[in-house]
Amino acid sequence: MGFRCGIVGLPNVGKSTIFNALTAAAIDAENYPFCTIEPNVGVVAVPDERLDRLADLVKTRNKVATQMEFVDIAGLVKGASQGEGLGNQFLGHIRQVDAILHVVRCFEDDNIVHVDGSIDPLRDLEVITMELVMADLDTVEKRLTKATNQAKSGDKKFLAEAEFLAEVQQVLGAGQPARIVNPEDEAQERILRELCLLTTKPVLYVANVSEDDLVAGNPFVDQLQAQAGDEGASMVTIAGGIEQELSLLDQEEQQEFLADMGMDEPGLNRLIHAGYDLLGLITYFTVGEKETKAWTITRGTTAPGAAGKIHSDFERGFIRAEVIAYDDYISCGSEATARDKGLMRSEGKEYLVKDGDCILFRFNV
Repeated sequence: MGFRCGIVGLPNVGKSTIFNALTAAAIDAENYPFCTIEPNVGVVAVPDERLDRLADLVKTRNKVATQMEFVDIAGLVKGASQGEGLGNQFLGHIRQVDAILHVVRCFEDDNIVHVDGSIDPLRDLEVITMELVMADLDTVEKRLTKATNQAKSGDKKFLAEAEFLAEVQQVLGAGQPARIVNPEDEAQERILRELCLLTTKPVLYVANVSEDDLVAGNPFVDQLQAQAGDEGASMVTIAGGIEQELSLLDQEEQQEFLADMGMDEPGLNRLIHAGYDLLGLITYFTVGEKETKAWTITRGTTAPGAAGKIHSDFERGFIRAEVIAYDDYISCGSEATARDKGLMRSEGKEYLVKDGDCILFRFNV
């Protein structure tokens, strides 16, 4: 698996409500298991109708969904980059995730006190963004001091590193995230990877609204949507309270609840898929009567790399991949029929796996 999304936000914005609903997932636990690794980490199945249809088609005995890991990170307060509140713990947890789901409060409720006394999504967003920027600035300045001292030797490598770090420092000093920095070569890419900056991580904004505002939205949602648009970021609107209610119902009750609400699927499904897209992930399938399974890979992965997700021997001894597109598999009804119709392709080491590919790997070690 290995893909982790950290749920962040100010206190009392609905982070834990959303996390609890996710890890009680609106998914049949028998078919889509999740497990709790530690108190604030949950592994959740990625809902995918394609897996269900393939498994039903071949009457598989075991169906295994692909999964994502969600981390409920301690609430952030202003000054966290200097250790205020649970700042150090918060920042340490963020460094370990691949993407950030930033929950922003877009609802009013007199019974839930806002840490700053009023509802203001853009102010709340800026508080967290600036804390991450300040933490990154501290990291970069320490590395820059070291590189500057090393550059006194005249070594071109350290001179180039100090110059690049000064550019990153300038971006962060202007209050901008490091993700807008465009490395010009592999050396600069390596420096950014080694720094493990918080603001290089992709962000998905989650507007948490009341039940009444789920369909029509409200001015707070509009503000957040406009800001996300300016940043080129994605946003999902959900009602945390509704999702928590849904997570406690069985499958039939959920469908009735969703129908009453005029919803096609739980909002958490949209959130999970948005997180999946945010990380540039796709799914391929291995299909059989014994087991039908979904596998997560990054977009642009070659066939041998995808085979390595199953076992390193598959990648090491890769011969070819026998591929059927998902739509072709469904329309044919079986692997044998797809092969007879010439819809099973034989692909080599350079093939880039596509989302929905159904693959049989041939290998020899």
